[in-house]
Amino acid sequence: MLALGLMSGTSLDGIDAALIETDGVTVSGFGPAITEPYPEPLRAALRRAAVEGEGILETEQAMTDLHAAVVARLLDRAGCRAGEVGVIGFHGHTLSHRPEAGETHQIGDGARLAAATGLRVVNDFRSADVAAGGQGAPLVPVFHRALAAGLPVPLGVLNLGGVGNITWIGPDDALIACDTGPGNALLDDWAARHTGIPCDRGGQLAAGGTMDLDRVAVFLSDPWFERPPPKSLDRDDFAALANRLTARLSPADGAATLAGFTVGAVGAVVGHLPLPPRRWLVTGGGRHNPVLMEGLAAVLSVPVDPVEAVGWNGDALEAQAFAFLAVRVLAGLPTTFPTTTGVAAPVGGGQVFCP
Repeated sequence: MLALGLMSGTSLDGIDAALIETDGVTVSGFGPAITEPYPEPLRAALRRAAVEGEGILETEQAMTDLHAAVVARLLDRAGCRAGEVGVIGFHGHTLSHRPEAGETHQIGDGARLAAATGLRVVNDFRSADVAAGGQGAPLVPVFHRALAAGLPVPLGVLNLGGVGNITWIGPDDALIACDTGPGNALLDDWAARHTGIPCDRGGQLAAGGTMDLDRVAVFLSDPWFERPPPKSLDRDDFAALANRLTARLSPADGAATLAGFTVGAVGAVVGHLPLPPRRWLVTGGGRHNPVLMEGLAAVLSVPVDPVEAVGWNGDALEAQAFAFLAVRVLAGLPTTFPTTTGVAAPVGGGQVFCP
């Protein structure tokens, strides 16, 4: 089936959209992918909705309508008609994620998107897992495993989006997954406050500073890092602690120290894995930050490469994953597993909306 995936991440940079051909078990082809940056007013509205709970309905409608426009753009670029697409996987945008309280909240109106595009839509991928006692995240490990078929194992796939998360692929297709800690979110917020730029582009701010190793050690002493997988986080779970630890640092030193938090958190998870990965493949915006990539190589002591090194498209990977997951939902296949989210038995999440 030709499937279209849509992803809006916690980094609030925009909407990723991608086409793949898949049966929900293997991937047989890749189509084009595009990214639509969020207009600043919508970015601000999404942040207000998440932080203050303001204007959620209006923001959801505006965000869904922009997703519909992105679908049209992608189909135009691909040169295909809407009728050739079997399903859209629509992640929506996460406002809050509190699985320990049995709550996860993604906005994105599946019925509205189906009506606007004339296509079947699958969304709300997390709720069923959380309702069954799982963490509701990460969702992409089963897609990582499909892509990694034939690569040497054990393999680690690290996504450095707003939150960091890993997929461990071991012998006999074993899967373990969890969030690691902050990805880019805290560093992005720091850069925005101190430079007016929404991220530390190219790691330039962090590269000009000195990491405070004592503060990194205090950060990593939080009991959360001692918990074994599966586990997951909200974007801002560590914001208060990070703000306290960096309060009196210069912009450059603060950025370097926040980068240390991200890298150290990834290093902390290795001890929870059955075998250390022989190699790490990194996706998400963090792979473009040399300070993070060099720090990871030093801490992990094995090759650390962007996913492009094995022919994957790191800018499209999560959007592709939701196309893949949507086809799994239509096929009645599970999307989450005990070793990826902690749910008691495999769960097939997602709601299907027909135009």
